[in-house]
Order: sequence, then structure tokens, then C-alpha cells
Amino acid sequence: MKKLLIIKTGRAIKGIPAGLLDFEHWTARAAGLSLDQCHTVTVIDGEHLPEPAQCSGVVITGSAAMVSDRHAWSEYSAQWLLQAISAKVPVLGICYGHQLLAHALGGVVDYHPRGREMGTKVIHRAPAAQSDELFHILPERFPAHVTHMQSVLRLPPGAQVLAWNSFEAHHAVRFAPRVWGVQFHPEFTAEAMSHYLQIRGDALQQEGMDLAALHDEVADTAEAEQLLRRFVALSAASNS
Repeated sequence: MKKLLIIKTGRAIKGIPAGLLDFEHWTARAAGLSLDQCHTVTVIDGEHLPEPAQCSGVVITGSAAMVSDRHAWSEYSAQWLLQAISAKVPVLGICYGHQLLAHALGGVVDYHPRGREMGTKVIHRAPAAQSDELFHILPERFPAHVTHMQSVLRLPPGAQVLAWNSFEAHHAVRFAPRVWGVQFHPEFTAEAMSHYLQIRGDALQQEGMDLAALHDEVADTAEAEQLLRRFVALSAASNS
């Protein structure tokens, strides 16, 4: 039986409690799957990706790395994603994964001109999301956890914006049929977001952010999280 492929491009921030585990665990939980029902490939460690046809769908995780650094493992993953898209395998990129898809398809990824976005932020659904098979389930406004310094600055040809906010114009994008990217983190819990803010606290304050206010804004993000379960359902339908 085909499994959901999790392409692990990074690890949870150093200093987070060990009991919270790592990105693949968070992704599987939010997707309503056990880790045994997924196949995780840690490309940052040089692991090789399977043939796309072996996967029911693909989720690409976030990372502390930067797409613009063009690491060998990242460029390898970008080329593999083009093969997966050509094979019509459903794909969902999260944060780094979202940016990697944009880069692979000819978009531009680099540092956001306004710096870092971090915390639980309100995201707005774009008009195109109303007819999108993944995003139509979201309300017009929903909270989501975010932590990023780079963004998709220019979309690749044919991409359609599905969600945005006042900081980030490309918070969710449909790159191709059943190929999506989200700059936010649907797999994060409020607990994980709180730890990220605490660990990054000094940097956030140096950047002029109100750390206490950011902590106060942390909330559950059930609407954003449901995207992963919906993606798994759409992937299953693609393979039936």
C-alpha cells in the first residue's frame, strides 16, 4: 500500500522539549496518521527519495535552512519534486517546503524585505480559495502559526494565491493541480509555537518585537490544522 511521503528538510528548533518530538511526528499527528503510516525521508542527512509513483502524496516540512543557499540536498529535492508533479502525485509544501516548490517551478525565494514573521497570526482566505478543493474548507479569516524569514517573493508561472495577510502576500499558493504550498505551519501546536517564541526571544526583542504580546497571541489553530487531514483524503482519492 502506498504511504504518505514526508520529506524532512529540517528539525525542530534546538532547545525544544524532547517530548515534543520532531516535524515528522507533528505532520503525521495533524494528518490523522500514525508515523508507521508515513514514509519519512530525511534529505538533510543525504537520504534518497523513492520513485514518486510509490507515494500516495507528499508533504515537505519546514527547515531552519534557507532555500536561497541552494544546498545540494535542497536542489536534489527540488528536481525530485518536479518529477512528482509530472507524475501527478499530490504535494503539499510547508514553510521551507512551500518555498522549495516555488523555487523548483521558477519562482523567486529570498529574505522578506520586512524581516521575520513569527507567532500566531490571522490569515485571510483569498477569493480563489473558495473553489479550491483543499482550501475551500477554511473560513475567510483563520489563525495559523508562522515562523519564517524568507518568502516566495515572486510566484512561478501559473501559480494562484489562496491565502495572505498584511505581512505575507503568499501565505498559501496552488502551484498546479493538487500541488499546494503554505508559508504557515498547520502542523504546529500552540505548545510548539510558545516554545519557538521563548527560544527565539532574544532575537525577537532585538528586532523590536513585543515578546509578551506575541506570547499572548498564541492560540489553537484547528482551522489551519485540518488542511493536513484534507490533503491526506485528497491524496487517497487520487490513488483510488
